[in-house]
Amino acid sequence: MGFAGLLVVVTAASFAYNGVTAGRAAAPRGLTYVQAADIRTRYQTWGHQGPPVVLVHGAFESVDTWSRLAPLLARDHRVYALDLTGNGYSERHGPYTVDHFARQLLGFIGAMRLGGPGERPLLVGHSSGAAVVTEAALRAPGRLGGVMLLDGDALDTGAGPPPALTHLLIEPYRTSLLRLGLGTDALIRRMYDSQCGPACPPLDAAGLDQWRRPLRVRGAESALWSMLAAGVPGLSADEVARLAGVRLPKSVVFGAEDDVFTRRTPQETARRIGAPPPTLIPGARHLTMISSPEAVATAVDGLTAASAAAGR
Repeated sequence: MGFAGLLVVVTAASFAYNGVTAGRAAAPRGLTYVQAADIRTRYQTWGHQGPPVVLVHGAFESVDTWSRLAPLLARDHRVYALDLTGNGYSERHGPYTVDHFARQLLGFIGAMRLGGPGERPLLVGHSSGAAVVTEAALRAPGRLGGVMLLDGDALDTGAGPPPALTHLLIEPYRTSLLRLGLGTDALIRRMYDSQCGPACPPLDAAGLDQWRRPLRVRGAESALWSMLAAGVPGLSADEVARLAGVRLPKSVVFGAEDDVFTRRTPQETARRIGAPPPTLIPGARHLTMISSPEAVATAVDGLTAASAAAGR
């Protein structure tokens, strides 16, 4: 069989596979939603007293990424987490940019009736969520109590798939590859383990579903390709450096073994935004809120204390 014949067979098989797997997953029952700016936004809360904290996830994460950290914070805080558009179970509605994410975040803060005197939340942004909380702080510093960049430098580094790959991964093949990948438990576990490290709990069936299902709901695939084409959201170095001039308590927290960034990144990020020296969590990689929730909670408590002192 020549190349043309093989291409016909592969294409036909891809279309057939996509047809068989066309059914979309339903979101879990019992989720809570609110209108945040122009996005119907899924969110969750923990705790009933104390200073508010809003948790903002990174790319391809969700509210559920915070499930180990949020209950610890809830001992002394009211904790809120939302799914940014394009992720989790919030409405998919582009563009998937820092500007749009920040508008959704500020809309969520308003919808939760936060941002006024005594109700100014700390924002914790993980990975690419660091850019979102930075942008929110630049736009509305008076509505916030502090900002933490967690495993993220907020920069637009151009990270993402090579442009050539984007052009090569065309339909129907890209849909087939995505669905095959999502159906492979070993691949999901390998990616999770590489980012999380040995301190993280192994993924059981529920854990696999937590990472897999959001990419199987209606609209998720088209949103994914749009986000991949745009690259990991971030800000220019000059924009991030503007945060140094904002009078808010700030902190930078990284896993000491986070290989997504260089060893210099935590210190450079802290200097850039005018924060104290960074907190490095020994043995942790990129998903510190999963591997080391107690250490991250302690860092949040430290920022809370700094925020309270600044408000006196």
